[in-house]
Amino acid sequence: MPNPARLRAAAPAASVLLLSSLLAGCGGDSGTAADDGDLTRQKLSWQDCPAPSPAQGGGSAPSPLPDGGTWQCATMKAPLDWDDPDGATIGIALIRARASGAADRRIGSLIFNFGGPGGSGVTTLPAFGEDYAKLRTRYDLVSFDPRGVGRSAPVECLDDRQLDSYFQQDATPDDASERTELMDNTEKFNAACEQHSEKMLPNVATTDAARDMDLMRQVLGDDKLHYFGISYGTELGGVYAHLFPKKVGRAVFDAVVDPTQNAEQGSLGQAKGFQRALDNYARDCVSQTEDCPVGDTAQDVKDRIARLLKNLDEKPIPGIPPRRLTQTAATSGIAQSLYSQDLWEYLTEGLTQAYEGDGRILMALSDALNGRGENGEYSNITAANISINCADDKSRYDAAYVQKKLPEFRAASPVFGDYLAWSMVGCADWAVAGAADHPDVGAPGAPPVLVVGNTGDPATPYEGARKMVDALGPGVGVELTYKGQGHGAYDSKNACVRNAVDGYLLNGRTPKAGTVCT
Repeated sequence: MPNPARLRAAAPAASVLLLSSLLAGCGGDSGTAADDGDLTRQKLSWQDCPAPSPAQGGGSAPSPLPDGGTWQCATMKAPLDWDDPDGATIGIALIRARASGAADRRIGSLIFNFGGPGGSGVTTLPAFGEDYAKLRTRYDLVSFDPRGVGRSAPVECLDDRQLDSYFQQDATPDDASERTELMDNTEKFNAACEQHSEKMLPNVATTDAARDMDLMRQVLGDDKLHYFGISYGTELGGVYAHLFPKKVGRAVFDAVVDPTQNAEQGSLGQAKGFQRALDNYARDCVSQTEDCPVGDTAQDVKDRIARLLKNLDEKPIPGIPPRRLTQTAATSGIAQSLYSQDLWEYLTEGLTQAYEGDGRILMALSDALNGRGENGEYSNITAANISINCADDKSRYDAAYVQKKLPEFRAASPVFGDYLAWSMVGCADWAVAGAADHPDVGAPGAPPVLVVGNTGDPATPYEGARKMVDALGPGVGVELTYKGQGHGAYDSKNACVRNAVDGYLLNGRTPKAGTVCT
């Protein structure tokens, strides 16, 4: 997939939801600023949520809550440019479910970011709100579309028809002609982003979103920011802690981004992480009581996948009509299936069908990764993902550099190495300079932050959790390890992880550093 500097680091729950719909939100009035224009004293107009917009992924309005209440949505005003806080404003879309417990037990708001960058929190939170029902007993559950995402001044680049063509291209070029085509398409995509979203591109960095969260904290009436960040949401949380260490409340980072890596190191780490996850899938498949339909041994499973991808590079097969399953689409579909162990059965079925010339399931998996609905409409997750990554990451890579790095990436992953190496060119010729080589998350003086790493995580490899703990600084990060599969730990429903996280957020009990859950 020739877009972001890394595969998206997003909560697996959203992937499962979109895939389910393929296989078979939120607006509200803007906030009203105080008479003196002080955005921290604006009043939000909370209303029942409408159906998600196309940029949020479409679909139906969120279902009523189990207790009969409704999800409420509002729009918060924030500065377009935080360097000019009294200038033009944009709207930040919010969603909440009020705390279900006794008023005297309420702690405040618990703000979620589910990752990406580019994922809509407004659509993800209600889709999986039941997973957080226990936390809702003492918190208002709140999420948002970060700036540039969904209904929050969304970045726009290509239209749906153009995106279909964009995702059909060969993202792992084998010769000079294919390399030229890839770079030309990257340039066209990036030029379209500048053409349609020139004012937003300089203002979608993670530091901007972190400042939005502090404004959100004040508008919601909280002295401290209580926070649950998943995947890229851990990077956002770390940046917030760096900027506002004294305002951090109880915070959990799950599926942790390594804050010490630049874009190249992040992509190489993901190549290793996705290969490790594929190894785990292959071993699991052949260990079942029944024969694994996609290979006799774990190595056979991986060898057959490699042959499939090579064959698709030469001759795509029918996918979801009228599109065909290309090597690139199959690779992204396989990657998508590794975000959650719940998707492994779809991978097995998709591979089985692909070996017989039917690419529909692998294409549905690819569509889920790319934010394409079954109606052919795309959310703006790809545009937002690229825009935020390119605003954050200082590095800019060209085709010649990637070619030099291919042996290292191939050694890390025979399946995903080329795919992730070439994804690094996504910010070439970007209209806005990147901010830094990697985010600054040092947060001296902040209270304890619970940092949860999963040993089988493909998108944010486990090693990043320890790097985050070290980078936060002494006495801040508290590491918890989950020995599991998939992206993230809390959504796995592992009782040990749930008890540790719930105990910390609800009662302030910090687990012992180094605790391991199996």
